[in-house]
Amino acid sequence: MPPPRSKKKGNRNRGPSRRPSGPPRGVVSSRPPPPPEDPDLKQKEEAIELEGVISAVLAGTMFRVKLKNGHEVLAHISGKMRKKFIRLVIGDGVKLEMSPYDMDKARIVYRL
Repeated sequence: MPPPRSKKKGNRNRGPSRRPSGPPRGVVSSRPPPPPEDPDLKQKEEAIELEGVISAVLAGTMFRVKLKNGHEVLAHISGKMRKKFIRLVIGDGVKLEMSPYDMDKARIVYRL
C-alpha cells in the first residue's frame, strides 16, 4: 500500500520563482547613464514626396510610375491603401514617398 499523500498547500506545480530582471538589490549598475538625446542627431531621414502618373501595372501590386521630372520608378502600394482596397489603373495620378537612399523605388501613398 502506497504511503498517504501529504496535505501540503502552496505552490506545488508552479516551478521556479521569477525574479525581476536587472542587477540584484543594493548593487549599483556599472553601466553609464545614456547620453542626453540631441534632436539633430536622432532625426530620421525624411521621405521625399513626389507626384507622378502610373504608366504600367505589374504583378504583386507593383507599378511603374512616371514622375513629373521624366524619371520612371518602381512603386508599391502603401499598407493603408492596400487595406482600404484602393484600385489603381494606368493613367491615375498618385502621390509617392521615396527614400533618399534608393531613388529607383517608391511607395504610393495617395491616389490623386
